[in-house]
Amino acid sequence: MQPIIDATVFIVDDDADVREALAWLLRSRRLHTESFESADSFWHKIKYGPLPQASCLLLDVRMPGMSGLALFERLVERGWHRAMPVIFLTGHADVPTAVDAVKRGAFDFSEKPFSDNALVDRIEQALVHSGKVLQMEQSARDLRQRLNELTDREREVMQLVIEGLPNKRIAEQLDISVRTVEVHRSRVFDKMEVKSAVELSNLLRSLE
Repeated sequence: MQPIIDATVFIVDDDADVREALAWLLRSRRLHTESFESADSFWHKIKYGPLPQASCLLLDVRMPGMSGLALFERLVERGWHRAMPVIFLTGHADVPTAVDAVKRGAFDFSEKPFSDNALVDRIEQALVHSGKVLQMEQSARDLRQRLNELTDREREVMQLVIEGLPNKRIAEQLDISVRTVEVHRSRVFDKMEVKSAVELSNLLRSLE
């Protein structure tokens, strides 16, 4: 797999040796890293929102202060674990806890000592996943912006168009001329960047 451009792997572990070993491993695979000795210090960096580029988080389960699980819960509450997938770093005793976290949305877990190749493979997969999520989120923001640019009348016409009503029925229901419906329909398609009612309906469904 090619290295992920403009991506960051965050390493959060209270063990300096583990942080340094992981950072060295990932640098050798041309992956950018940032390390933190505690969940609290990482939260201070991220609390205003995840970064706009692909990233993933290698997170120790047990640490002084805020635990890895407590940090994970904060990320889940805000939905940030989707754009920044979490891979838990666990000792043997923590494996059941990590498995439960995966069921609640963590990307994966890796048991110490790590298999270098297996861990890097999962990290790269997490970064690809992160990039796709960020792209979808940007597409959704762009779509909402286009919706906000519609006038009230264009919204009314759009709703009836996606319900499958022909122009004549729309005109009757809104008490306007068929020609006016045609004009509004054309403007809706232009603003939403679609060419058919089916394409418009599918686009709006993607927001759900």
